[in-house]
Amino acid sequence: MKIYIDGKFYDEKNAKVSVFDHGLLYGDGVFEGIRAYHGRVFKLHEHVQRLFYSAKAILLTIPLTPDEISRAVIATCRRNKLQDGYIRLLVTRGVGTLGLNPRTCKRPSIIVIAGKIQLYPQEYYERGMDIVTVPTTRNLHSALNPAIKSLNYLNNILAKIEANQAGCEEAVMLNAEGFVAECTGDNIFIIKAGKLFTPPLYAGALYGITRDVVCELAAEIGMPVSETNLTRYDLFNADECFLTGTGAEVIPVTKIDGRVIGSGQPGKATRDLVQRYHALTKVSGEPIYV
Repeated sequence: MKIYIDGKFYDEKNAKVSVFDHGLLYGDGVFEGIRAYHGRVFKLHEHVQRLFYSAKAILLTIPLTPDEISRAVIATCRRNKLQDGYIRLLVTRGVGTLGLNPRTCKRPSIIVIAGKIQLYPQEYYERGMDIVTVPTTRNLHSALNPAIKSLNYLNNILAKIEANQAGCEEAVMLNAEGFVAECTGDNIFIIKAGKLFTPPLYAGALYGITRDVVCELAAEIGMPVSETNLTRYDLFNADECFLTGTGAEVIPVTKIDGRVIGSGQPGKATRDLVQRYHALTKVSGEPIYV
């Protein structure tokens, strides 16, 4: 595997960052997870745009333009002969002192890794997955805004640990008001009476790119889409439920906190949206090989 670091490619064993990089020391940086399908990078422009939005929010100046970042992603995929896979794009604050002050970091570092990922077992996509609600709440907007996709993911990791302890792969996170925010690494949707519902961004949901794609696909088939505050009660009484994320794609949920959702099997509308999503990934994206 060849890994891009600050304009150069390194073998996996030689791809290193300094122990003084504030991305390592403090989680000071931003990242994106991106997918490649059939020799194309899916929604590359949207991912790069979100990366720059996250960087702006933490006053991190990315030393390349969006177009240059996109070219680095494509070049890394090409170096690794990637057709289908997962790309991790990171920008760290860079090397500094052992103190917190970001002013000691003279130049941010850009890293691109292109490889494989499988977040969940294939059987979950076929029969649905069980999830639980966990005690760890989503970050407050006034603390660390959930819209910032930062390298500091400890809030999500703590919730993931709680999910694992409950015997589940994924968990629902509530916000401080008790409304559903999102899952540890995915956005959440429910379908009720033919309508699609998902928590609003102000509830603590990430500005999910797969989330946006699914909303667009639902609108195309005439399914009403609503961003509204949801409670656990709403989840329990949904006809269907599914999660979305770049790595997870679209995955059905059939049980939440021990309550069976709908028929207990992936629903028809969910399966339809999954098929439409996969169809879109076959024809959409930035070509890796020209």
